[in-house]
Amino acid sequence: MADFTRSEAKSWANKTIRGFYSAPITPITDNKIDEAKLRENIDTYIDWGVDGLVVGGFAAETWNMQPEEWFRYHDIVADAVAGRTDLWSIILDPSADFCLRKLDHIEKLGYSGAEVMNPMTQLRTDSEIFDFFKYLTDASNLAVCLYRTPVSGKVLSLDLMKRLVDLETVVCVKQGHLNRSESLLLRRELRDDFIVSDPIEQFFVDDLRLGGQVLFAEFSYLLYGKKREVLRSYYEDALAGRWDDAFNKWLSLRPIWELYLIHI
Repeated sequence: MADFTRSEAKSWANKTIRGFYSAPITPITDNKIDEAKLRENIDTYIDWGVDGLVVGGFAAETWNMQPEEWFRYHDIVADAVAGRTDLWSIILDPSADFCLRKLDHIEKLGYSGAEVMNPMTQLRTDSEIFDFFKYLTDASNLAVCLYRTPVSGKVLSLDLMKRLVDLETVVCVKQGHLNRSESLLLRRELRDDFIVSDPIEQFFVDDLRLGGQVLFAEFSYLLYGKKREVLRSYYEDALAGRWDDAFNKWLSLRPIWELYLIHI
């Protein structure tokens, strides 16, 4: 069960969803989830000191899993985490009822919520998409993070976002449209207790300065390897208002970021 009531969801999120929420990859051996290595991955992320885990998305290969594999995957992750960090899933299904089945399953396992993408097929108008999320949030007490991305085939409009953020358990958005100006626009135009995550580490120091608080469902702790402690250090400097120190530490990581860009 979640640690918050429906009316407390946004307040809980603002206090809890901070720092680095990492999205682990899924080890696959002989076309099956490698349970032992998945548990090892989870332990490693927790040892690294991430603030939360967001599992089950594209990098986790769950889009390619049979339903029973999806449920088993989330069972394994919940058991491996064992309450040691905040835990979220990612749900990409076009069927509202199957989304609810997944939400019900992970709620029983102790997940806090799910990043949910609007359906890739059929639902295209603002009213249809709003009704999809209202149906989900009326029936589930878990927190919901919107996944605003062109992958869905329909990027959530500003007008629609203004409606969705008033749903009681919709607490944040992962701004996967990868447009910095739109992230800043959403943060300016939407309600103050709603979290906008620009999930690109390149912008994180500036984002912290301008009201951001989390890198949600991304790969920085893996990408920077043994330099990941610099991420934590500049984050803590930013929280303390030591902006020059934070910027200089952030700047020291740019060669790694540039190498990453060359290879994606």
